[in-house]
Amino acid sequence: MKKKLIVPYDFTEVADKAIHHALVVAKVVGAEVHTLHVVSKKDEIKAAKEKLEAATNAARASSHASEIDIVNHVRVGNIFDDIADFAVEIGAELIFMGTHGATGWQHITGSHALKVVTSSPAPFVIVQNTDINDSGYDDIVVPLDLHKETKQKLTLVANIAKYFDSRVHVIIPDETDEFLKHTVKANIVFANKFFNERGIEVTTTLADSSGFDKEVVKHAVKVDADLIAIMNLQKHQLLGLFGSNHEQYMITNEAEIPVLIVNPIDATNTYQTIFT
Repeated sequence: MKKKLIVPYDFTEVADKAIHHALVVAKVVGAEVHTLHVVSKKDEIKAAKEKLEAATNAARASSHASEIDIVNHVRVGNIFDDIADFAVEIGAELIFMGTHGATGWQHITGSHALKVVTSSPAPFVIVQNTDINDSGYDDIVVPLDLHKETKQKLTLVANIAKYFDSRVHVIIPDETDEFLKHTVKANIVFANKFFNERGIEVTTTLADSSGFDKEVVKHAVKVDADLIAIMNLQKHQLLGLFGSNHEQYMITNEAEIPVLIVNPIDATNTYQTIFT
C-alpha cells in the first residue's frame, strides 16, 4: 500500500511550496499526494475542483513529478476541523502545511491550527517560502532538550535521513547545573549511538540554554539546514500549543527553514511506523 501525504491547499504561494515539498518527498519514498481544499457551501464544490485540478497539474509539471499520483479532495466544512479527520480517514503519514510566518500563522489559521496539529495522528511539516531541493532534506537539525519525549522524534528523523541520505545535526542545551550536565552528556552519547548504528552521519553541538530557540535557528542557518525537527511538548494544552517562545520562534523562524513537528507517542498516536 502506498504511503499517503496530505497538503491542505488554499491557492496561495506558500501552499504551492508545500505541494512541491510533498512531491519531492513522494518521489523518494514512493507516496501519493492528497490535497485538501475546503469550501463553505455545496455549490462551490464544482468550481473549486476544477481550480484545484489545474493548480495541482501545474505543480506536478513544474516539479517534474509526472509519475506522482495526486488525489484532489474538495469538501464542505472548516479546513482546521477537517485536516485531522482526513488524516485518519486516509491513513496519512505526513502533512505539509504552508504558513506565512508568525503573523500569517495566526492570521491564516487562527487558534484552530493549534488544535489541528495536536489532534492529528500524523506529523506536520510547516513550510514558509523556502523551496525544497530536488535532493530533498540534505541537512536536518534536531534540537534535543532534556525532556524524555524529545527522543521519540529520532526514529522519524532517522527514517527520513535514510531516504534522503541526510546529515543530522543534533543541538543540545549546555547546562551549568551538575545534575543537568550529566543528562546532557548522556543525551550526546545516546544521539551519537542512535544515528551511528543506523549509518547516518551525525554531529552534536552544545548551545547556550538561555537562548536555545535562537541558537537552534542560528545553527540551522550555519549548517544550511533544510529541515528543523521539533517535538510538540504541549500536546494536551490545545490552545497553548506553541505558546512558548521556544516552539513559536522556530516554527516561524526568519530564515524560513521548514519545521517538522512531531507529537509525543501515546495510546492513540502511532506515528513511529512512518517512513519505515
